[in-house]
Amino acid sequence: MDIAELQSTHSLVLWAAFGVALLFGFIAQRTHFCTMGAISDIVNMGDWTRMRMWGMAVGVAMIGFHLMAWLGWIDASKTIYTGTRVIWLSAVVGGALFGFGMVLASGCGSKTLVRIGAGSLKSLVVFFVMGFAAFATLRGMVAVLRVGTLDRVALEFEMGSALPAWLAALTGLDFALSGLLMSLVVGGGLVAWAMMGEGFRSRNNLLAGLGIGLAIALMWWVSGSLGFVEEHPETLESVYLATNTGRMESLTFTAPMAYTLDWIIFFSDTSKVLTVGVVTVFGVVAGAFLQAMLGREFRWEGFRSTQDTALHLVGAVCMGVGGVTALGCTVGQGLSGLSTLSLISMIAVAGIVFGAVLGFRFQIWLLERE
Repeated sequence: MDIAELQSTHSLVLWAAFGVALLFGFIAQRTHFCTMGAISDIVNMGDWTRMRMWGMAVGVAMIGFHLMAWLGWIDASKTIYTGTRVIWLSAVVGGALFGFGMVLASGCGSKTLVRIGAGSLKSLVVFFVMGFAAFATLRGMVAVLRVGTLDRVALEFEMGSALPAWLAALTGLDFALSGLLMSLVVGGGLVAWAMMGEGFRSRNNLLAGLGIGLAIALMWWVSGSLGFVEEHPETLESVYLATNTGRMESLTFTAPMAYTLDWIIFFSDTSKVLTVGVVTVFGVVAGAFLQAMLGREFRWEGFRSTQDTALHLVGAVCMGVGGVTALGCTVGQGLSGLSTLSLISMIAVAGIVFGAVLGFRFQIWLLERE
C-alpha cells in the first residue's frame, strides 16, 4: 500500500465511521434508546422494556464482534478492553461517578448528543462542560490525580482480561473459537431474554436492540478491518487508521467529546486531524437531527431554573471525569466493552448502575426537601 492509497483508505474509514454513527443517532432518537432511561424505568416503575432493548443490543454486538474475530476479519485482542492490566478501582469509582452524573445531566454522553440533534440547548452546554472535564481527566490536572491514585490499584492477568482468553487457557481451545462459543451462550441468552419480555416484540423495540447492536459490531469492522493496515508504508508497522488509541475502536463518547473540542479549538493546527472518535460525535448529532426533523420531533429546549442548570453542570463534570476514569461510558463500556466479554467492562457497568441508582435517590431527596 502506497501513501496515496493509505490516504484514500483513511478518508474511507472516517466516512464509514460517520455513517455508522449517523445510523446510531437516528435509531436512538427514533426508539428513545437510553441506558439511564432503562435504569430509571426499573427503579421508578418496575418496567424492564428499555433494559431488554439494551440487553438485546449487547447480545447482538457481542455475537457480531466474536463472529468477526472467529472469521479472521478482526483481532479480538487489539482493544483497550482486553489488556492484561485491570484497573478495577478506576472502573468502579469512575463508573459510579459517571452513573451519578448521567442522572443529574438527564442522560449519558450518547443521549446528550442525541438531544443536541433534537434541539436541546442545555445538552449543548452539557457537551462542552463534559468535554472539558474529560480532557482534564485525559491530560490535565485531574489526569495527574487519576494516574497517581486510582490507576495504581490493579490486577494483572497474563492471559488478558477478556473472559474468552480464560476459557481458552482452561480448555485448550482456540481464543477466537472460545470467544464465539461464549458470545453465543451469553449474547444469545441476552437476546432470548429480551425476546421473552411481554409486549417487547414491537417494531421500535426490535429496531433499537438489533439496530444499535449491529451499529456497534459494524464500527468494530470499520475500525478493525477496513482501517487495519498490516504494514504502514513509512513505519513498516501495523496500524489502525484514524484511531486515537492506536487500537481497534468502536463507539464510545466521553473521550471523543474531549478530542472533538480539541479539534475545534486548534482547527488551524495541522497536527490536529479528524479521528474515528471525532467524526462519530458529529455523526450521532446528525442522525438524531435527521430523525427529529423527519418525525417532527425537533424542539428547542432550555434550562428550567437555576437549580436545573446547576445539576446539569455538576452532572456533566461527573460524566467527563468518570467516563475517562472508567475507560468508557454506557456505550463505550456498556455496549462496545461488553461486546468483547471484558472483565473491566463488567466492573465498570456495575459501577455505572450503582451510581445511577444513587443519582435517582438523590433526586428523590431533592424533591422531598422542596
